[in-house]
Amino acid sequence: MSAGLPEGLDAFLENAGWGGAAVEPLPGDASFRRYFRIRSGAQCAMLMDAPPPHEDPGPFLHVCRWLAEHGMRAPAIHAQDTARGLVLIEDFGSDRMRDWLDEHPQAEEEVYARAVDALVALHRRPPGPFAPYDRATYQREAALFVEWYCPAMGLSVSEGDWHAAWDAVLDPLLGRQSPGVTVLRDYHAENIMLLPGGEQGLIDFQDALVGHPAYDLVSLLQDARRDVSPALERAMLDRYLAQVEAGPDFEADYARLGAQRNAKIVGIFARLSLRDGKPRYLPMIPRVWAAMKRDLAHPALGPVAEWFAANIPQDLRDSGGGEIR
Repeated sequence: MSAGLPEGLDAFLENAGWGGAAVEPLPGDASFRRYFRIRSGAQCAMLMDAPPPHEDPGPFLHVCRWLAEHGMRAPAIHAQDTARGLVLIEDFGSDRMRDWLDEHPQAEEEVYARAVDALVALHRRPPGPFAPYDRATYQREAALFVEWYCPAMGLSVSEGDWHAAWDAVLDPLLGRQSPGVTVLRDYHAENIMLLPGGEQGLIDFQDALVGHPAYDLVSLLQDARRDVSPALERAMLDRYLAQVEAGPDFEADYARLGAQRNAKIVGIFARLSLRDGKPRYLPMIPRVWAAMKRDLAHPALGPVAEWFAANIPQDLRDSGGGEIR
């Protein structure tokens, strides 16, 4: 095996029936996980390298099996070595939703409609055996904004008021996410694979929790990595609402979770640049900020919007968050 490949890969592939297969590294994501395409003749598989102690493939395997058992299109698991963090799974091909739509923009509404319908199908299943998306988790994620973005911009802000504002905003929502639905948490155009026959394959779902049905919808329609027009967002939100009994507060909760998720993402992108040396995510911040600004305009976000007005200078609020160096 070539340098840079996972330790023990030869034996793992041999035991899995893929001995002598070609191994092609694929572009990485924002984590320690790595992916490789495995080729043996006309057959292909995908290798996930989730090396301990930084990564643990156990949650991925747990969620993957649950999704498959409940009729969702997760990849089949061919082999696993959890001690080494190696998992061989079904290869969903190269038609990732984001890239495919770059080449076929005329199909955007159809593809998003299928992604929304997949969420409807997921939300009709009972919630999975996963931890709850509770107040502490929402607050911990939102805190990334004040822990990483604000210091990066040289801002001295009131973290206590930030947490109090989010408590006030989240309080009405928490009771409406019980019994809840399975929340994949990163359901967007880079984590949806377009398969033959119109199916949409799910990936990167290892952090699944049980929470509010609006979360994955806002993840899809306020995508950090791809422009989704307000018109398409509205049409897809209406498509979802036409198929479920969402209740009168759903759109307020959608705005709440949109603002929470987008604040988290701004913090994560700042952290990826400053701590991990991955500045490639910084150009996405203005897109995320614009979506967050729309969410903050909803009356349900009043306390958090007031915090922004008191703590974030007007020029940063108007300029897409400014430039992190």
